[in-house]
Amino acid sequence: MKASIRWTGDVQFTGTPDSGHCVAMDGPPEFGGQNAGVRPMELMLLGIGGCTSFDVVNILRRGRQDIVDCVTEIEAERAETDPKVFTRIHVHFRITGRGIDRRKVERAIALTATKYCSASIMLERGGVAVTHDYEVTEA
Repeated sequence: MKASIRWTGDVQFTGTPDSGHCVAMDGPPEFGGQNAGVRPMELMLLGIGGCTSFDVVNILRRGRQDIVDCVTEIEAERAETDPKVFTRIHVHFRITGRGIDRRKVERAIALTATKYCSASIMLERGGVAVTHDYEVTEA
């Protein structure tokens, strides 16, 4: 896996991974940013959310669960001093479907947390406390 990051002026950058889909990044206004893209640490949270959401939806669908929507909300805390690393991340899944088996949801979340989501597992191994919970709504 490879990616390139091109500086586009001020504190703005464009990231391009192997897939070719570009991502605009920008720093905060207090550092010269113009709010023209996501912050790099926000992008890390999006990566974790995308990785774990992909796993949960995929596992539930393979488990023949009639899932019609999945919204994953992530909250993170960061250290107060540099480097302002993540210290805690909480992932909340809001799953909507018909006749969803809660045990299968719990299993899917456990699998993403311990086996499949390389992004969150990597951070957890680095000392970040990663927690998960969920809610299920009948469609």
